[in-house]
Amino acid sequence: MVIEFLKNIFSFDSNSPLLFTQFYFWAFFAIVFSVFSLFKNKVLLRNTFIFFVSIFFYYKTSGWATLILVFATILNFWLGLAMNKRESNGGRLVCLLAGLFLNLGILCYFKYAYFFADMILNLFGVQIPVVNVFAEIGNVFAGKDTFTVDKIILPVGISFYTFQCVSYIMDIYRKKVAPVENILNFGFYITFFPQLVAGPIIRAADFVPQIYKKYFLSRRQFGIAVFWILNGLAKKIILSDYIAVNFVDRVFENPLLYTGFENLVALFAYSLQVYADFSGYTDIAIGVAMIMGFHLPKNFNSPYKATNPGEFWKRWHISLSKWLQDYLYIPLGGNRTASVGTYACILTISLIGTILSGSIWVAIILVSLALIVTFYCRKSPEKKKSLTSNMNRMNTMLLGGLWHGPSWNFMIWGGLNGIGMIIYRFWKDWDHPLRLLSISIVTFGAYKMTEYFPAPIWNIALVWSGVIWIGTFLRFMYNFIGFKNPLPWLERAWAVFLTFVFITWTRLFFRAGSNLDPAEANEKAWSTAKNMVQQIGSPWNLQQVPEIASSCANILILFFLGMIIHWLPENFKRRYRISFAKLPLPVMAIVAVTIVFVIYQFVTADLQKFIYFQF
Repeated sequence: MVIEFLKNIFSFDSNSPLLFTQFYFWAFFAIVFSVFSLFKNKVLLRNTFIFFVSIFFYYKTSGWATLILVFATILNFWLGLAMNKRESNGGRLVCLLAGLFLNLGILCYFKYAYFFADMILNLFGVQIPVVNVFAEIGNVFAGKDTFTVDKIILPVGISFYTFQCVSYIMDIYRKKVAPVENILNFGFYITFFPQLVAGPIIRAADFVPQIYKKYFLSRRQFGIAVFWILNGLAKKIILSDYIAVNFVDRVFENPLLYTGFENLVALFAYSLQVYADFSGYTDIAIGVAMIMGFHLPKNFNSPYKATNPGEFWKRWHISLSKWLQDYLYIPLGGNRTASVGTYACILTISLIGTILSGSIWVAIILVSLALIVTFYCRKSPEKKKSLTSNMNRMNTMLLGGLWHGPSWNFMIWGGLNGIGMIIYRFWKDWDHPLRLLSISIVTFGAYKMTEYFPAPIWNIALVWSGVIWIGTFLRFMYNFIGFKNPLPWLERAWAVFLTFVFITWTRLFFRAGSNLDPAEANEKAWSTAKNMVQQIGSPWNLQQVPEIASSCANILILFFLGMIIHWLPENFKRRYRISFAKLPLPVMAIVAVTIVFVIYQFVTADLQKFIYFQF
C-alpha cells in the first residue's frame, strides 16, 4: 500500500497534471513551504531546494519533457557565462546567435514540426514523416523503446520558459544584466514553479536580485498574498471553469444546435472565461510567490477597461506584450523605420498565409498589398514613417498570433488585432466630420452588401458599423450644436464598450481553433467560426430570447457580475484588498475558509486545465 501510494505521488500521469486548483497542489505547497521555512535565509540552500522542487513540479505536469527544461537551463547558463567572457562584439554575437538558434529552434520544432512537414508537402510534393527526435534520443540512452517516437507532444509552458531564456541572453548581450554565476541560482530563476508553466515571463533584471536576498514577508504582504490566491481561485473555478463546462464549450462544440442569441452569449462569455482563466493563474502564482518572499510582475491590468486595441495589449498578458515590444517590435524598427526584418517578416507571413489557406488568390492579394505599400512609400516619403511603423505593428501581431499556433484561425485573430490597432491610430487623428463621413460610407457599404450579396456576415457588419455610426453622429451633433463641456466619462465608457466588443469578436477565431490537434485545426476552426457567424448573423426570433435567457440565467448572472467587478475603479479594488490584508489572522482564516467553501461549490466533475498551458 505504501509503495503504491508513493508511486502515485512521484509518477507522472498525463491525465492528472499538478494544477493550482487541486487539493494535491496545496498539500504539495504546504510541505514545500514547511521545508523552505527551515532554511529560508540560507540563500544557496534555499534556492537549490526550490530549483529541485520546481523540476519535480514540472515533471508532474509534463513528464519526461522535463529533460528539455533541464537542457534549456544548462544551455543558457553556459551561454550567459560564455558571452560575458567574450571581449569582442563578434564573439558575443556568435554566442547570442547560437543561443537564439538553439532556443527558438527547439521551440519551433515542438510547435511547428507538423506545419513545416505540411508546407514541404504542399510546395514540393515530398512527404516527410514527423518523428519525435528527442524521444528517439531517449530510447537510445534507455536502450529500449521507452518513448513514443511517432508523435510530437508540445511540452507544457515551453514558450514561456524559452522566451525567458531568450530575454536573459539578449539582455546579457546588450549588457543590461550580468550573468548568474551559479547554475543552481540560475536554475531557480528559470524554473521557479509558481510561474513556470504559464508565466508571467520574468526578466533577469527584475527577478535575479531577489534570489540573493534573505526571506522577508510583512504581515500585510501575507494578507495580500492570501487575497491574490483566493481571487485567482474564484476567477478560475467560478468565472472560467463553470462558465466553460456549463455553456461555452457546448456552444462552440456545435454552434448550429444553438440560436444566434446563445452563440452571441457564448462568444462574450468566452471573452470573460479566457481572462478569468489566465489572470486567475497569474493571481495564484503571484500570491504563492509572495508567501515565499518573491515578487512576480503584474501580468494583467483590467484589460477590458481599455479604450482602444493598442491599450488593450498594454493591459493584457503584459509580460508577453512587453517581451514582443522589446525583442520583436523595436528590433524590427518600431516607430522609426522599416528594417530588413520587417520585409523578411512580411514575406514569411505571406508564404505561411498562402500555405495555410491553400489558395493562390491569397498569395495574389498579399503580393498586391505589398506592391501597393511599396508604391505608396515611394510616392509619399513623408508618410513612410507612419506606414512602416504600422507594418511593424501588424508583423508583431501576426507573429504573436502564430506564436499561439500554426493555424489560419490564429493568423486571422492576430491580423484582426493588428488591423484594429492601425485603424484606431488613423481614427484618433481625424476630426469629427471626417469620422462621421468615413463611418457613414462603411455603414452604407455594409447595407448595400446585405441587399446585393445577402449573407450573415454582412448583417453583422451592418449592425456593428451602425452602432459606431450612432455614437459618432451623436458626438458630431454635440459639437455642431455648440456644447462646450466635454463628457470624458461618457466618451471613455463608449470607447471601452467598443473595444470590448471588438476584442470579443476577434476571440471567435482564437477559441475556434484552441484545444485542437494541429492536423485538424484549420478545417475545424474555420467551420466553427463560419457556423457561429451564420447563427449570429441570421434573423433572430426575438420572442424566444426571454425564454432562452431564462434557461441560461446563471451564466448571464455570472457574466454580468464578473464584468461589473472587472470594471470597478482600481482605487476601490485596492481598498478592499488592503482591508482584507489588515484583518486579524483568526478572522482572515474564517473568511478564507468560507470563501474556499463557496468557491468549491462551483467545481465541475473534472478540474479544467488552464487554457494557456497549451501555448
